[in-house]
Amino acid sequence: MSAKIPKSFWTLVRSYSASVHGPSATAGEHSGGTRMWKMLSFLVALPGVGVCFINAQLKEKEEHEHFHRPEFKPYEHLRLRTKKFPWGDGNHSLFHNPKVNALPDGYED
Repeated sequence: MSAKIPKSFWTLVRSYSASVHGPSATAGEHSGGTRMWKMLSFLVALPGVGVCFINAQLKEKEEHEHFHRPEFKPYEHLRLRTKKFPWGDGNHSLFHNPKVNALPDGYED
């Protein structure tokens, strides 16, 4: 069962598709839009990312100075080892950090 599309629909579609010639950033009254966005990217966005990076580094440094490792509590449901890890001695995770990550029987130091 095929429905016939009225001719007025195709006229409407054609009028919209032919109203703008060329890329939208350079067509008509809005020419120069590409240059504006390029300048905004370099003069606003990149310095903004730099400021956010510096802020994050300062906050991380402040957090690192006040770091206190929690006391080890040997909960039965944490740090379960049903089989050894396939690297090293089999007891340390792949990204093991001895200052932060505990083994099943406590911290290393």
